[in-house]
Amino acid sequence: REAPGTVRQQLQNVARDRLGLAAVAVDVGFRAVTNDQCLACHDRPDDRHPVFRFLEPRFAEARATLHPEQCSSCHREHNGVRVTTVEPTYCRTCHATTTFERDPLDVPHRELVATERWDTCLGCHDFHGNHGMTAPHRLQDAILLDQIRTYFGGGPSPYPPPVRRAITPELKTL
Repeated sequence: REAPGTVRQQLQNVARDRLGLAAVAVDVGFRAVTNDQCLACHDRPDDRHPVFRFLEPRFAEARATLHPEQCSSCHREHNGVRVTTVEPTYCRTCHATTTFERDPLDVPHRELVATERWDTCLGCHDFHGNHGMTAPHRLQDAILLDQIRTYFGGGPSPYPPPVRRAITPELKTL
């Protein structure tokens, strides 16, 4: 949707904002996409990392660096790119102290964390839980990082089916 006002008015407001003279910043060109707009079609009750979770105080550092509380911080699917973060190493922001009592992986997670192997996480784990996958017990069976990067860029999914679709407004009425 187009932002209110003419482009000239919008740019004038940006200039005033940069000088500290504007009461409020405005959108330029198009309005920013809100979480409500995304969740109207992409909401899933079993999402493993729902955006509202990141509003908790313990995620203040993640909000400052990654902004995971905003769908558009990571996703631009309607612009042809699934995930804007090229390097899938963002798990470290929240999981640097993760431990397991009974670690199911042949290479212990504590070792992967200690050696900062954050590039391995998405080979076994699906961030939102959109795919019907079971985490492998051997690291060598994980999805390759190049396949994940390709998927993030809009390529084919390396994750196994079934894909768990969002609860769209049409499905909510059934």
